[in-house]
Amino acid sequence: MAIKINNLKQNSTIWSEKIRVPQKANTLQKQEAVPKDNHKILENNLIEGLVRRSNRILLSIRSHKFPFDFFPDTINVEEGRINIIARYFFYSSEVHSVDIKDITNIFIDTSPFFAELVIVSKTFTENEIRITSLRKKEAIYARRIIEGLRVFESKQIDTSVYTKRELISKLEEISTTKIVT
Repeated sequence: MAIKINNLKQNSTIWSEKIRVPQKANTLQKQEAVPKDNHKILENNLIEGLVRRSNRILLSIRSHKFPFDFFPDTINVEEGRINIIARYFFYSSEVHSVDIKDITNIFIDTSPFFAELVIVSKTFTENEIRITSLRKKEAIYARRIIEGLRVFESKQIDTSVYTKRELISKLEEISTTKIVT
């Protein structure tokens, strides 16, 4: 068998004298290979599902201080966690990540124009994170989505099988608690 290699300077041919052809494997080796392949396929599917879950942002809202907010705080709700990004003067910021399973409660404090979202976590030493100056409707919607994710997490439902739109509609259906404003 000849293998041609095209090089910019010259063409060269390599003759391979020892080519090994795979032999037929006996039946015992074939039976052992099947479960390993199935195990690899299951692991790959699990990893793909975890990657899909960790990269999908379901909701992102920003704070709105009156009259101008040059450094707005941001809440990104993902399927497995919530990221709270607190921005300060110029390019400094602080990021808190809270797993959905670690959230013990969510509160909304409302005022005439804005709302404050309070996330109580069992992992932080301060035990709660406050995000102020949110629009009321956005804060209420964020709470509904997070409560739905908490229900999914407690029932151990795999959310990676849903599209983003399907998942959000399911989360809205689960958390239908009316909030008096």
